[in-house]
Amino acid sequence: MTWNHPRGYDPMVACSRLWQEKTGVSIEWEKRSLQDFESFSVEELARAYDLIVIDHPHVGQITSEKCLAPLDVAGREAEREALAKASVGRSYPSYSWQGRQWAFPIDAAAQVQAWRPDLIDAAPKIWTEVLELAQQGRVLLPLRPPHSLMCFFTLAADLGRPCTVDGSGDLVDPETGKTVFEILREIAAFVDPECPTMDPIAVFEKMAEAGSGIACAPLIYGYVPYATAGFRPNRLFFCDMPSVGCNGPVGSALGGTGIAVSAFSTAAKEAIDFAYWIASGEVQRGPYAAAGGQPGHAAAWEDEAVNAATGDFYRGTRATLEGAWVRPRHNGYMAFQQAASDCINEGLAGRQDARLVVADINRLFRESFPRRSA
Repeated sequence: MTWNHPRGYDPMVACSRLWQEKTGVSIEWEKRSLQDFESFSVEELARAYDLIVIDHPHVGQITSEKCLAPLDVAGREAEREALAKASVGRSYPSYSWQGRQWAFPIDAAAQVQAWRPDLIDAAPKIWTEVLELAQQGRVLLPLRPPHSLMCFFTLAADLGRPCTVDGSGDLVDPETGKTVFEILREIAAFVDPECPTMDPIAVFEKMAEAGSGIACAPLIYGYVPYATAGFRPNRLFFCDMPSVGCNGPVGSALGGTGIAVSAFSTAAKEAIDFAYWIASGEVQRGPYAAAGGQPGHAAAWEDEAVNAATGDFYRGTRATLEGAWVRPRHNGYMAFQQAASDCINEGLAGRQDARLVVADINRLFRESFPRRSA
């Protein structure tokens, strides 16, 4: 099971075809919408599928549910060491939890910047330049949950005051939270009122359609198909995110996906073999990238041909990926992610006091951890 977009589905099908030629093992892929992919129960999927593409914030939940098979099997240490060394940013360790490896990165992403060089001379490097474009009606920002919270995370970390990831206290200190919420409120007043209903795909489709005047999406998860010529009427280009602080493009909320194996699978060995193979550098920079995938292996990100085909998508965003921040992953985070995103969106729509919104987010974060016995 993977997600319903050419970036998520096409490379899995193409690589599975090659795998069948190589091993005789047939793999059939099904897909879910992006929204389902971000929120659907991994346990339910694990009971229905052998191989599952997951988000790293699920690892705390899936460990508790015991629904995935760990991939750190004996005898393959050298392969795992090679994958870890080739991690783009913290993609590989983001799937490590409680001393085990629950998935391998096959797709690396973070909130980067998309722009149209046919509409503006250069992509904004600092947030004030983004606001100038937004005031002209030339900016979109995906704010559909969970992306409003991802923007909140990214802005806080880029200011040099990242949100916490454990249950030792609040998610964010009140002053930082207020500052970040006010930054979001300011830009939300200038972008299309439909942005709270738009995910990255919706934003990219709007930017890439014929006649579009949207020049910039400053914080958005990169989607490499839109960087290829001919995919849509207008080709998009990607670069590092603009900085709101003084530290450059750091703190972007890490995204991407990993390949995981169901603990209930009756073909676990075959599934694990496929996971190692498709995550390898040779496959990632070869058939996976060629089929429209967005690899998670550094060999692909550094490959000349892969970059040439995508307008330097990988080189242009690598610094942001290397400086990305890993969001919380505890059991209980996924429900918090939805509730906190809703809280932000309701606060923006209702012009609510920033301090009250941040207080609610901090309360939801504290409540997302299991209560400790006295």
